[in-house]
Amino acid sequence: MPNRLAGEASPYLLQHAANPVDWHPWGEASFKLARREDKPIFLSIGYSTCHWCHVMERESFENEEIASVLNDGFVSIKVDREERPDVDRVYMRFVQATTGAGGWPMSVWLTPELKPFYGGTYFPPFARWGRPGFVDVLRQITHAWSTERNQVLQSADTVTDRLKSSSRGVEQAGQVLGPETLGEGVEQFQHAFDSRWGGFGDAPKFPRPSELLFLLREYSRTGLALPMVEATLQAIGSGGMCDQVGGGFHRYSVDAQWRVPHFEKMLYDQAQLVLAYIEVYQATGRSEFKTVALNALSYVHREMTDSGGGFYSAEDADSVPPQDEGTPSGGRVEPREGAFYVWTRDEIEGIFSDDADVVCARYGIEAEGNALEDPHGEFDQQNILYEARSIEDVARLTDRSTGDVAKVTVGALERLYKVRGDRQRPNLDDKVLSGWNGLMIAAFARGARVFEFGGGATSPLLTAAQSAARFVRDALWDKDRQRLLRRYRRGQAAIDGYSEDYAYTIWGLLELFQADFDPAWLDWAKTLQAKQNELFWDADAGGWFATTGEDLSVLLRLREDYDGAEPSASAVSVLNLLTFSQLTGDEAWVNQIEKTLGRLSGNNGSLARIMPMMMAGLSVYHQPRPQVVIVGHRDGVSTRAMLAALASCYIPATVVLLVEPGDHQSRMADLLPFVGNMKMLDGSATAYVCKDFSCDAPTTDIAVLVEAIDPRSTEAKSSS
Repeated sequence: MPNRLAGEASPYLLQHAANPVDWHPWGEASFKLARREDKPIFLSIGYSTCHWCHVMERESFENEEIASVLNDGFVSIKVDREERPDVDRVYMRFVQATTGAGGWPMSVWLTPELKPFYGGTYFPPFARWGRPGFVDVLRQITHAWSTERNQVLQSADTVTDRLKSSSRGVEQAGQVLGPETLGEGVEQFQHAFDSRWGGFGDAPKFPRPSELLFLLREYSRTGLALPMVEATLQAIGSGGMCDQVGGGFHRYSVDAQWRVPHFEKMLYDQAQLVLAYIEVYQATGRSEFKTVALNALSYVHREMTDSGGGFYSAEDADSVPPQDEGTPSGGRVEPREGAFYVWTRDEIEGIFSDDADVVCARYGIEAEGNALEDPHGEFDQQNILYEARSIEDVARLTDRSTGDVAKVTVGALERLYKVRGDRQRPNLDDKVLSGWNGLMIAAFARGARVFEFGGGATSPLLTAAQSAARFVRDALWDKDRQRLLRRYRRGQAAIDGYSEDYAYTIWGLLELFQADFDPAWLDWAKTLQAKQNELFWDADAGGWFATTGEDLSVLLRLREDYDGAEPSASAVSVLNLLTFSQLTGDEAWVNQIEKTLGRLSGNNGSLARIMPMMMAGLSVYHQPRPQVVIVGHRDGVSTRAMLAALASCYIPATVVLLVEPGDHQSRMADLLPFVGNMKMLDGSATAYVCKDFSCDAPTTDIAVLVEAIDPRSTEAKSSS
């Protein structure tokens, strides 16, 4: 019999709708029930593609005995962390503070007043691996609630007060830190850099793109830090972290070599890593980085895009192994992590026959399997494809020509993609989140700028970005209330957006505006920024709160500057306002930027490691931030040549606009008056390079334009 989650829209909640646990959704009705029945709340938080969430469900939440203990002694509430990051952040802070670790599934016990008193992450059903058994924990808490109620309540009050006190953060902004802080930040990464395998620190390795984006901006400012980014992205792109067959990126690597991933695919990872790959391609010109970025964009467009244009949230790590597909209904088959993606040596030899030696050598296929780490025994005799050898090395090893090996390799990936398509795919989380879509819009738009030179009627990357932006505007923007909504699924939009939804969506719109030059995107971005400031801006201390504070069930109104898998809303907002200030010259933007960055003055030591995206904003703040306005016809040869030249330069602190004479220029001038009088010279595309709203003499010469905005180009010319 379905429980109370059956009427929810979240795929994660629906996964638990048939559990014998009497699950409730987060809401006042559930809280009232706990108060009425005088029961503690068991709060379980996760997300639909979380591997260990699935494990805990199979082991505990589908267990009738454990469900009976939960139903008798607790009001059990399920929360999708992707729908309710506000709830997740509050209780994650508690779990991290009391256990020293965090993650999902997250298990927290609360008083009926929602104050936490005990928590952790995954609990096995019975004690093992040094972890207490879930059923034992439940019985101990039931006993304590019955016999030691006052101590439990006192503990909950104390820890809640401490959480509230710690959440207040810095209350007084100081001066914006100088550029020396940025140099110290680069040094922090140099100390942590794995010079052998790339990345920072030891296994497991999480690809935090905000770190790479900070280092790339420091490279643009100083010419330093690029080798660390190159090595890391080279290792990720050639390793098992990157889906060599279908494109896109898995969540993280369990080993130091980036070979054995945790296989779920998250939209926010695709977006951020694509942006990093595009930027490192611009900085280096290395075609392999472009290939990885385009393959990831192709994957998202092919597998994670709604028919209306929005982007889905994630694909699961788990699926039924190919050999178990079609098992009679009488026998239950457990999904296994990575089953969709792994191969045996026998499979490869059966598919490729005489070319199997080439495929195996290129992608590290071994008879016994190639997983360096297999903590749960899931990859016996299984192989995760990675670029084990270069084309040249494979040619020498197999006594073939490099041309022949390259041909076999390309054909092999195409063949494996087709074969894999007959397997059962992992589950798809098909909800559309406005903020994550904003990140992905930014990635597609940036790809269009760099790879399609401003785009046109035949620009698939630009079309994907535009379609997604229209989807968010049509489905997730409440025009009557002037509120951005967070989640859309199957015709239903719900949940008022959080600060991150506004920040990420604005980022996507600003990137899109610089890709298709439609002033409507800038206009909407300004509307969203005004609303974000109204709802979330901390006028006292600077920065943006994560929530509005309107939902009283959320104990803490947090203001987070720290980056996790996603960048902090405050950091992204600083970067957004830097772009706005370049475009409009409005001092109000600058005041907000400096007040937010000024909050960093009370911090020390590890700023770059804990808030790299904010440090990226600080780096841009300390750089020249020119505007380039090209006046010309979109499809003109000279216009496209200028856009192509700019696309080949790595100039992240520069805003590039195209203004077409006529109606387009008039519409642009309504928002950006300074472009109103700019004209083409001699019928050719003409570039105006402006700094602090003072413009150099206009030029039709591409070399002059590039020299004006790219310091490394100038240095190269002067040294030759």
